[in-house]
Amino acid sequence: MSRDFRTAIATVCLSGALEDKLAAAASAGFDGVEIFEPDLVASPLPPGEVRLRCADLGLSVDLYQPFRDLDSTVPDRFAANLRRAERKFDVMEELGADTVLVCSSVADDAVEDLDVLAEQLRELAERAGARGLRIAYEALAWGRHVNTYDRSWEAVRRADHPALGLCLDSFHILSRGSDPAGIAGIPGEKLFFLQLADAPHLSMDVLQWSRHHRLFPGQGAFDLPGFLAPVLAAGYSGPLSLEVFNDVFRQADPARAAVDAHRSLLALAEATLPAAAGPPAPAVRGHAFVELSADDSLSPVLAALGFARTGQHRTKPVERWEQGSARILVNRSGSPAAVGALAVESADPSGAAHRATWLDATRLPRERGPAEADLAAVTAPDGTALFFCRTGSEEDWTGDFVPTGETAPGIGVTAIDHVGLAQPFDHFDEAVLFYRSVLGLEPAADGEFAAPFGLVRSRAVADADRRVRLALTVSLLRRGEWAPGVSEPQYVALAVDDVVAAARAARAAGAPLLAIPDNYYADLAARLDLPAERIAEYRELGVLHEENPDGAYLQVCTEVLGGRVFLALVQRLGEYDGYGWTDAPVRMAAHRRRRLAREHAHA
Repeated sequence: MSRDFRTAIATVCLSGALEDKLAAAASAGFDGVEIFEPDLVASPLPPGEVRLRCADLGLSVDLYQPFRDLDSTVPDRFAANLRRAERKFDVMEELGADTVLVCSSVADDAVEDLDVLAEQLRELAERAGARGLRIAYEALAWGRHVNTYDRSWEAVRRADHPALGLCLDSFHILSRGSDPAGIAGIPGEKLFFLQLADAPHLSMDVLQWSRHHRLFPGQGAFDLPGFLAPVLAAGYSGPLSLEVFNDVFRQADPARAAVDAHRSLLALAEATLPAAAGPPAPAVRGHAFVELSADDSLSPVLAALGFARTGQHRTKPVERWEQGSARILVNRSGSPAAVGALAVESADPSGAAHRATWLDATRLPRERGPAEADLAAVTAPDGTALFFCRTGSEEDWTGDFVPTGETAPGIGVTAIDHVGLAQPFDHFDEAVLFYRSVLGLEPAADGEFAAPFGLVRSRAVADADRRVRLALTVSLLRRGEWAPGVSEPQYVALAVDDVVAAARAARAAGAPLLAIPDNYYADLAARLDLPAERIAEYRELGVLHEENPDGAYLQVCTEVLGGRVFLALVQRLGEYDGYGWTDAPVRMAAHRRRRLAREHAHA
């Protein structure tokens, strides 16, 4: 890849002391940092030593920030602010930073008259310029009189000083709904600095939104390629820098957060700069297999669901179960029940792995026996192994299994519809970006639902043809263990053409299907105009039915197997493109009830 751009990160994005933040930024591959003043104030390192530490790590100090509430209608207060600025300039010279971020004022005495504001900015710029320094003026979205980039640009334009330019922040601009297209008309030499942040669409006070809910690019809902394009068109040539305030990131491992942050900039640059394109994401063509770690309880359930044990791995305690094009590997290595690995059918497995490593994903070392397929794999944020396969190619992974000759009549499973993965709290947004950037998936659905143990946030990602779907969930706040709940369930959703027929056959074969309470079906009958006989079938078999204007989603779930994993039979009707999240609280409560009953029975 041709790197014709530089990357930077504000130390406020990361947890830890200043030394931790700098080390994490350098290790992740950033070129520079913005030094957040409170981080420096709390550090025992003198500014000069911070400068040397950055140089040793290969980091430039691109910005010192923030300087607040410069302008004032009170002459004595403005004079005091100039004296304060001179002291900050002293620190900057020791740090080796040549640019300071000056925010638009939020104070009661802020200047409203643009000509007066320009005069005060010019005076500050004159003092900075005399010392070889620059002022990057930024419009805070909640600034008292300057809260849009066009107004901040007008103040800078009127001041007309070579040491004064703009700092553009994507959050401050996009959170107010401003159109960034006009940025392209600002002279490039006046764009001194750029700060990037994504965010979800929220209806709340913009200051609180900014302080707690910013995200790295690609993790939220902002159109950051659409924002960055006019900035680059204007001629901006400085670093692409991140300034993200987020309660989770500020508590997470700084080294890991920095890697996530760096990945976000690579993906954003790729979407905006042709010269920044990395290895392309080869097309995904479906789920090759899902590997479940499990005890002996899983095999009888797979058999009851119509799967045949078609192969035994040559060197590992892994079985292959198949039905239709759905393949589930059962790993009997003794690990707790969980989704241990996902494998996608890729048009170019080695190219997909190359892209993943370019995006800072960790390659998964693998032990393989003679004549076994050399499958490329990386580690997803939650620890799941992600394999890239091309079944039927020279590296056909199915040849690693000795055929058993077993067959089964099946119950109508045609494929893996999707895989549901509950994410660790700290890594939900990281996982979304990982699957988007590495596999080229796009957000397919977002939602929140009130589960028995608290609010659950959900986001699905999928390819355009819906051949690979992943449903990611996270409990927003999980504290205490007052009841044996299934707090982080994982599941494999198996596509069928007739869920009622499939469920009836599965139950007859002994599959432990989840019982759903009668109250659900009474409510379903009240909400939807379904035939009484259909409601009766649903009640008998535990079918959940979610409907929207596009179609319907029918699902039947097994009990939780091994403490965390369950399987589901799902049928999509019409153009339904969701994941049954409306019924998720009912299913989660039923899973908890069944688990409690089992524990009481064994007490």
